[in-house]
Amino acid sequence: MKKYELMYIVNANLEEADRTALIERMHAILTDHGATIDKVDEWGLREFAYEINFMKQGYYVVTTFTAPDATGIDEFKRIALINKDIVRQLIIKLDEEE
Repeated sequence: MKKYELMYIVNANLEEADRTALIERMHAILTDHGATIDKVDEWGLREFAYEINFMKQGYYVVTTFTAPDATGIDEFKRIALINKDIVRQLIIKLDEEE
């Protein structure tokens, strides 16, 4: 099992209930494919360095998770690209601890 870190930005205009539901749905994509969520850190509303799709701020979510393979990650990326409420996303593989 490999450790990953995921950061994604949610549209700042979403209501809190809708944002919470979206975060849960996105994390469910990973867990449905065998991943385990280790830590979720919601950074909250932050200003962008530059406008993205006419938006000046977004809600940042950082998640650390462990996954057996890349199927859940690929599905997360696919859904994030389709979903208009996910502004950006980035997944990186963490170094393995010895």
